Amino acid sequence: MSLISRTRERGDQQEFRSARGKGDQGMQNPGGQMDRPVSFHFLESMLPKAVKRRVHALKRLQVQCANIEAKFYEEVHELERKYAALYQPLFDKRRDVVTGTVEPTDEECEWHSDREEEEELAEEVKEKAAIEDAKKEEATPEEDPKGIPEFWLTIFKSVDMLSDMLQEHDEPILKHLKDIQVKFSEPGQPMSFTLEFHFEPNGYFNNAVLTKVYKMKSEPDASDPFSFEGPEIIDCEGCQIDWHKGKDVTVKTIKKKQKHKGRGTVRTVTKQVPNDSFFNFFNPVKALPDGEMDEDSEFTLATDFEIGHFFRERIVPRAVLYFTGEALEDDESFEEEELEEGDEEEQDEEADDDDDEGDFDPKA
Repeated sequence: MSLISRTRERGDQQEFRSARGKGDQGMQNPGGQMDRPVSFHFLESMLPKAVKRRVHALKRLQVQCANIEAKFYEEVHELERKYAALYQPLFDKRRDVVTGTVEPTDEECEWHSDREEEEELAEEVKEKAAIEDAKKEEATPEEDPKGIPEFWLTIFKSVDMLSDMLQEHDEPILKHLKDIQVKFSEPGQPMSFTLEFHFEPNGYFNNAVLTKVYKMKSEPDASDPFSFEGPEIIDCEGCQIDWHKGKDVTVKTIKKKQKHKGRGTVRTVTKQVPNDSFFNFFNPVKALPDGEMDEDSEFTLATDFEIGHFFRERIVPRAVLYFTGEALEDDESFEEEELEEGDEEEQDEEADDDDDEGDFDPKA
């Protein structure tokens, strides 16, 4: 089982689970009453020898099921790769519209929604209120911006997961971001996907494309085959950013005073130290082969995996809806629904506790 994070794919959904976050499940006894969690090793040791032998046969069948499931997910990955090629021309057109390379036709711009009806009514009121002002002074022509300015930066600032990484000094750089693409590994290659961040020429670095590769594994672990729940991200690799001199936002220069122990003289030295920045995303923590990591590194890597997955499954396919905020409303509704269900479960548990207390007989 992965020490950091597990990714389960069913259709277009994946779930991240911490390898340390699984608890023992309650066992149901023959009488139908739920017992306290019991160690499966203890339970199995209590079985008659003949029954235990048959259970071992079922486990062998379960391992075979896991191997078939692994093949299923490999084919899902191939299907995703196939359809990614069909989506790409549409994403290329999106990029061209965003950057102003292509101006969409009137027909391509036709779109109607209930929200637009409200906006049209509000616009009529504004127009009537502005008639007198228009008579008194000549209206200045409105500047027509190129493409959709700050398209990706707006998304970064709107999505909590991304805005948490974003610093003020990152924003001028991300104004030059033209496109984000997802590339899937080719047939016969180890399973992976690559995030490509395409930039226009800028005064910060020479790279036209910054990449982040997420390596995946879709096979049961020989030492723990029953932990298999689908493809898991096992590692990631960033890229070297060729910063222009003095423009690297991932480091900052600080001055420190040093006192000579013998002479007592003081000198000032400058040194570079790490600086918070979104662009640290391209210099990730490395997963260690033996799986041993401190808690902070483990959390950082798990978060990185989650962000990579979010770019792949949500941001890139639905970018315009995150730009307008519509996707954010959907996400918030989903989170509220989950929260309400959790609250209900807590209340049910409290009610059960109250019932138990009511049935308590002090004479028993």
